[in-house]
Amino acid sequence: MGLEEEIQELEDEIASTPYNKSTEAHIGRLKSKLAEKKEKLEQQASSGGGGGYGVEKHGDATVALVGFPSVGKSTLLNALTNAESETGAYEFTTLDVYPGMLKHKGANIQILDVPGLIEGAAGGRGGGKEVLSVVRTADLIVFLISVFEIDQYDRLSEELYKNKIRLNQDPPWVNVRKKGKDGISVNTASGVELDDETVKAVLREHGYVNADVTIGEDIDIDQLVDGVMDNRVYLPSLVAVNKADLIEPDYLPKVEDELRERDIDPDEAIFISAEEEKGLDSLTERIWEELGLIRIYMDKPGRGVDREEPLILREGDTVDDACEKLGGSFDERFRFARVTGPSAKHDEQQVGRDHELADEDILRIVANR
Repeated sequence: MGLEEEIQELEDEIASTPYNKSTEAHIGRLKSKLAEKKEKLEQQASSGGGGGYGVEKHGDATVALVGFPSVGKSTLLNALTNAESETGAYEFTTLDVYPGMLKHKGANIQILDVPGLIEGAAGGRGGGKEVLSVVRTADLIVFLISVFEIDQYDRLSEELYKNKIRLNQDPPWVNVRKKGKDGISVNTASGVELDDETVKAVLREHGYVNADVTIGEDIDIDQLVDGVMDNRVYLPSLVAVNKADLIEPDYLPKVEDELRERDIDPDEAIFISAEEEKGLDSLTERIWEELGLIRIYMDKPGRGVDREEPLILREGDTVDDACEKLGGSFDERFRFARVTGPSAKHDEQQVGRDHELADEDILRIVANR
């Protein structure tokens, strides 16, 4: 029996096994076996040659436009950026990855128009493996779906999940530490419903004999497998609904209901028309917010505050991160910094490297000569 048949057999058994406490450990073993066999199949496919799309990351962040063929990604890219991606009203117009640069609030945000995903992409159909390898390196995924085919989201998100991309969630709090003896010991926080035998069964299927396992939050079996495999990518995403200009007002409630069925708040989705360039300002602002970018205005000695070309950082970044991005010899010469703005207690507050910066702070770095 080949790997694909073994995978199908495991999927069928999981689907036919009722989930309860008495079957939990068994299902855990099956899902662990399934994850390992999928990994092996992927490695075999990768060793067969055929490179991915070599896209070099530029700018302050990278966004991947994900959608089915002919949904309007190329048109949207051209409307948002300075790119010239070929467009056409037929499938597979885009046969390569086209990058463009969106300039917003002083930031350079790279937008990637990737070839349209089709069902089976995670298994390699339509060059899907190469497409998904590009998506995995992005900082944000923008789903572009047609207002007339909201169910496209189901198939797209499933393909990303199969390719180990987890959307809008944090990595599970699972820590596994190998040891030399005494088998597998499990330490769980209060509220964790997985029992110890299920956790041990999953670990054993992944080759662990002696290990200390700590689970710090309530998770399900799939999240446990993700935590043990430790090769998943966790990315934020947002949904843009294209061709919104073509619907009648009385059709909108149906669209909103279909979004809710997929746990997408209609107020959070961005309704746009790439062709008519409507709704693009709202989309651009949401991209900025989801990326968590902040602007830092540098106070340059003898030249004043530079508000034209801010230093672009991420929420939670510190003075140390600013120094690293600025480069030069700040590591050796840094004395202290002065900050004016939202993160400061007062103007010109003297701070150290660990001070957390906020959007539109003014930063002056004082260094030894």
